[in-house]
Amino acid sequence: MRPKDEKKVEAIAAAVYRLVARHGLSAVTLADIARDAGVATSTLYVYYKSREDLLDDVYQKAKTATVTRYAQNDEPQASLKSRVRRIWNNMVDNRIENQQQMAFLEQYYHSEFLSETSRAMSQRMLAPFIELIVAGQKSEQLKPVPPHLLAASVMGLAKETAVLVARGDLPNDEKTRISGFQICWDAVRA
Repeated sequence: MRPKDEKKVEAIAAAVYRLVARHGLSAVTLADIARDAGVATSTLYVYYKSREDLLDDVYQKAKTATVTRYAQNDEPQASLKSRVRRIWNNMVDNRIENQQQMAFLEQYYHSEFLSETSRAMSQRMLAPFIELIVAGQKSEQLKPVPPHLLAASVMGLAKETAVLVARGDLPNDEKTRISGFQICWDAVRA
């Protein structure tokens, strides 16, 4: 099998993001993806065995890129609050800058198409954040509740802040970031 043309792979992923954001995951067909990406449907079958294989590959690459952006400029020696704030801000930035990709990630993760491989990968990628939360709980800085619940609180508040900024309900400025993170921190700290 010859190597995949990375420009085509990127065009296919971008088409998946656009189409899923516009029409929803279950409505998107391989023919739609091919047409939007500017490739022949037969090309998709050269690159992927099935629609599920394509979606799984797109998900894994998007999830890896997203988690990398979340951890960008994390400083392990910084205080817990500073680290959580950096990650929270990265989450907000990522959601604002990559809305279509995030729509795909969320829909795919909560769909019947999610493979066990992708589910396990997602859990592995979340592990460092969970470990940070557990360390915060051990130092009695974070609430003694299930760590995944605290992670969901941080991610949920970042998501909703990004939605409000993207819609124009809030300005994308330092005041919004300070207020949004303070609400988040108040929700999770001990």
